[in-house]
Amino acid sequence: MTYYAFMGALEQGFAYGFLVLGVYLTFRVLDFPDLTVDGSLPLGAAVSAVAITAGVDPYLSLLLAMAAGFVAGAVTGILNTRFGILHLLASILTMIALYSINLRVMGRPNMTLLGKPTILDPLTNAGFGMFNAAPLLFGLFSFVGLLALLWLLRTAFGLAMQATGANPQMITSQGVATSRVIILTVGLSNGFAALSGALLCQSQGAADVNMGVGTIVAGLASVIVGETLFGGRSIGRALLAALLGSVVYRLAIALALSLKLGQFSFTPSDLNLLTALLVVGALTLPNLRRKVMKR
Repeated sequence: MTYYAFMGALEQGFAYGFLVLGVYLTFRVLDFPDLTVDGSLPLGAAVSAVAITAGVDPYLSLLLAMAAGFVAGAVTGILNTRFGILHLLASILTMIALYSINLRVMGRPNMTLLGKPTILDPLTNAGFGMFNAAPLLFGLFSFVGLLALLWLLRTAFGLAMQATGANPQMITSQGVATSRVIILTVGLSNGFAALSGALLCQSQGAADVNMGVGTIVAGLASVIVGETLFGGRSIGRALLAALLGSVVYRLAIALALSLKLGQFSFTPSDLNLLTALLVVGALTLPNLRRKVMKR
């Protein structure tokens, strides 16, 4: 693996880190299968691109993207809790609707940021170089996001969030409105996914309506890989494992794409196959390790 491939994997790992933290919230904390992220990630990219093109500050565009993603996730939560639609179907409906909404937001299938300011400009102007600036800034952002999420999960709302996923009957008997908790949590999860999309848009210089395809699979793979490698006995360790899982997942994909066995080598079209193999490996590794330890 070349240095540039390594730094590119770090950049993507930290940029997708917010998405993975959001997937952890719905998948592990709330026990809510949510496919909305496949639409909310490009939504964040589209909102950020349109805002920057209209002259909005790149940092403010991140907040606008996150707010748009929150609304998208809240719609999924409302469809599930207020209208009684199964959570998986509610998220699929929102995801499908977001495809058309993203086209409406951009007015076209994709939009470039060529010549427009981004949040990376101050670092690149200071001489860091694009390949160093993006991993550095995105890594700082993702760890700040992790600390903010850890703080949230230790508040009364965060405890209600965890209890809603673990035992909704118990927390309802305590007077907590679980429907409101679900709406806000799914909204927050998709806000994080949209923030990932905005970061990717600004680092890649473009937003595309199809950039969210397979996002949920990559997010789940990162969570599972992180849990397998780093454990998750406490909420803080679980969040850190999810974030590091995102980085490890991107490094593993970059390493696989750089391997050559004679005339055979993986190509970007093999990405889904590599993801499936990585998840299978992460799921079977704990059982294999237990069997080896018993011998």
